[in-house]
Amino acid sequence: MAILGLDISTSCTGWCVLDDSGEILKIGYIDLSKERCIFKKSKKTKQKIQSIHIDYDIKKIFIEENLQSFRSGFSSAQTISTLSKFNGIVSFICFEEFLIVPNFLNVNSARKTLGIKIKRKKDGGLPTKEQIAEWSLKNIKYDWPMKVLKSGPRKGKTILDGRSYDMMDAYIVAKAGLVTCKI
Repeated sequence: MAILGLDISTSCTGWCVLDDSGEILKIGYIDLSKERCIFKKSKKTKQKIQSIHIDYDIKKIFIEENLQSFRSGFSSAQTISTLSKFNGIVSFICFEEFLIVPNFLNVNSARKTLGIKIKRKKDGGLPTKEQIAEWSLKNIKYDWPMKVLKSGPRKGKTILDGRSYDMMDAYIVAKAGLVTCKI
């Protein structure tokens, strides 16, 4: 029996499969950055969902709720609309594949469930994704994808691959779902 967590995005969708004790069975991402059409992105995502279904007996699905409002300097109306469409498509793909109605979790609630405290930028906190990375590196036993910078002032430095953040978010959604729901 397993739990699937998804952090859905049109450029990179993170996914995580946990067992019912919360251990990672498999975790990864679907790189959608080269696909321009939402339907091609959906097809590629469906293929991954189908392969997860072949490998794991998924009993619950938890998906990070999509953005509900604007924030200055962040997503435009068009971006929010596209993400909402894609979230709906992927949610339906999951329902169709597993015959399970996905549970949608607010990202802030999921973080709070796991005891992740985000210090606001105005209070001296790092960007949210960096705080999530710090928590994940400390609390999740996993070898996250890394990359070596090839140019610039930090040339040669090894840093987290950007797709690791999507995987971390998928883990947080799956784990918070497991903690809050009875399987």
